[in-house]
Formats: sequence, structure tokens, C-alpha cells
Amino acid sequence: MDNFNTTDMENYAKKIDEKYADRDADKMGYQEFKSTYADTVEKAFHYKGMSDVEIENRLVDKVNETYDALTVKHSGSDVGVNISITDAYDAYVNHDVSIVEIAAEATAKTAAALENAPNISNGINDIQNYDVMKNKLVMEVVSAETNAELLETVPHKDIEDMAVIYRFDVKDIVGEGATVIVTNKMLDNYGITPDQLHEDAVKNAPEIRPIVIQGMAEVLAKQMGVEDLEMLGLNVPPEQEQIFVASVPDNVHGAGILAYEDFMDKASERVGNQSFFILPSSIHELLIVPDNGMMDLHSLEQMVREVNATTVDPSEKLTDNVYHYDAQDKVFELGEKFVERQAAKERGEVKEAVAKKSLLGELKAAKVEAAKEPHKDAIDKGVKSKGDVAI
Repeated sequence: MDNFNTTDMENYAKKIDEKYADRDADKMGYQEFKSTYADTVEKAFHYKGMSDVEIENRLVDKVNETYDALTVKHSGSDVGVNISITDAYDAYVNHDVSIVEIAAEATAKTAAALENAPNISNGINDIQNYDVMKNKLVMEVVSAETNAELLETVPHKDIEDMAVIYRFDVKDIVGEGATVIVTNKMLDNYGITPDQLHEDAVKNAPEIRPIVIQGMAEVLAKQMGVEDLEMLGLNVPPEQEQIFVASVPDNVHGAGILAYEDFMDKASERVGNQSFFILPSSIHELLIVPDNGMMDLHSLEQMVREVNATTVDPSEKLTDNVYHYDAQDKVFELGEKFVERQAAKERGEVKEAVAKKSLLGELKAAKVEAAKEPHKDAIDKGVKSKGDVAI
């Protein structure tokens, strides 16, 4: 903020204060703030000696959130930085931070980000070439309800009340951890179908972000920096482990493994070749609980909702539901659907057993009745014999 202790900036701050002085404690409405904030940020860059930047308003769709932003980039550059107007307004209204202070801090951070931004001019051709980009495809699983607006603009596949979306892992072009969500517009430019995109993602995602499934004890030990589980009393035999953590090596957007073709089989094998429940810990990881009678659906649902409400950041939340994989029938479904299906199956078995019992009863009764009557063949033979004698 040192760069903003200038006479020009102070004068601009006074003008802002004077403009709204007659409104007492009233705050600007959002649209008024939005316009004023954009003007303030532009002047802040000017006073910082960065007159070559371009600033534009845009709506940014991200997983679990949509926000108004100012996109700032050097003239002619392909790399920009987003400044959230939504967050700025929240700071202005709810934390009593002045619009000038908010703009000063945002401008300082953005200037630093632009200075360190990679030169991706050499990677633009790659980004425009699907034959190159398909090898960078990874998958992410998100809440369909929370991201309804985002899903209108991106190719996706539904999985129960979740949706699979696709990203390009562009760390080799933009920098470590960088990804780009694949949009419908991008598919149109590439001239490919959503089905082709999914097929390529299913093939390449497991190579880029392989499945990692670990026992909870092992995960806790690693978080504590301890290799010997016995030292922590966590040396639980694999067959006694009750919770497993499933994700990818860097634990980023790891819930996407749910869409891998072999995930269910690998998870079932890891928990002892049995059925299991899936708890959506976050968009980054899943928890796997063996369906061995130790935990019931209701308890697991309560656990997920409590953790989501108290621990998980809203931007990383997946859903409040619990899911189930039936290893015998090869069915993945919402936990409540599994319970209903099992109940229906049991009712069907009861009906079948009753039907069999009824049929057996009818056959037994028929045999009893048949035993009471002379056999037709015996009567015929008796008559014939008697007739022979008569002749």
C-alpha cells in the first residue's frame, strides 16, 4: 500500500468521501459500488505507473461459486488476473473497509501476480489444438445442484446428484497447479462432441492423476510426519480398517476418480472385495466405508452433514449425501436408493418364498387327493380282465 500514499490518491479518496458524505452511514448499492470500484482500481494502477493494463468487467463461473470480477491484464497479453468485486463489496459493507483501501490492496496483489505471470504465447497454439490438449484432460466431480448455472456452459455427465466436468491440466504451459475448465464454446472451436471428450478423459485422466487409496490410520500418520504407525498406536491391520481415503497424488480435485472406469473395482478390492459406502469428504477426496454392518446409512449421513457444516469450506463442498456401491450387483447409487432397492429385493424374495410354499402345498394336496381315488389304468385293466372271463 506504500505506492498509494500520494497526493493524487488522497485527493481521489477525498472526492469519494465527499460524494457519499451526505448519506451518513448508508452504503452504496452494489451497482453503484461496482462502477466506483472499477474506476478506483483503474486510477490505482495509473498512480502505480501501470498505464498499459486493460481492465474489463466479467462474470466468473467457478466450482461452487459465481462472482463479479474485474479482469486485469497487460495490453496484448493472454494472461489476466481476476479481482473479485463481490468480495470487495462484502469487505466494504460488512467490514467497514473503505473502497480506496480495498482497491489499493487488490491492485498491489494483482500487480505482483501480473509481474510473475508466465509468458504463454508459445503455448497458445497448443491450447487451440485438441490433439495436444486431449492428453491433458482430467475430471472433476461437483454438486449438480450447487453448480446448475456452471453446468449450462460446460460439457458434463450426471452421476446421481453430482456431475462430472472436465479440465485441462496446463501446469506445463501456465504454471504448477493451473487448470482450465473445458467449456461448450471450447468444444465448438475444437469441433468435437461431449462423448468424444468424455472418452478421451476416461483414457487420460487416470494416467495424469492416478487413484490413491489409503487407510485412515496411514493418512493421519503422514499428516503428523510419522512413518511408524505403531508409534502412534495406529497400526491397524488392513482387514480391520473401517475408513479409507480415496483421492489423487496431490489431493486436488481428487473426487474426480469417482468417474474412472476402474475406481469401483479397485475400491472394492481395497476394502476386502465387498460393497462399500462413499462419503463425499470434499471435491478433493472421498471416504470409503466398508458395508460390513459396523456403520449404518443414517449415522454416515449425519456425519457428512455435520462435517460439511462445520469443517468444509463452502467452495470445496461436494454434497451432503452418502452413496453406496453394491459389489455383487455392480451398482453405484445414492445410499437411500440402495436401502430402497434392498427392501424391494427382500420383499420380492419373501413373495417368491410364499409363492413356492403355496405351490408346494397345492402339489401335496393334489397328491393326497390322487391317492384316495383308484388309478384309471387299474380300473380299465380290471374291466378288461373280467370281460375276458365272460367271453
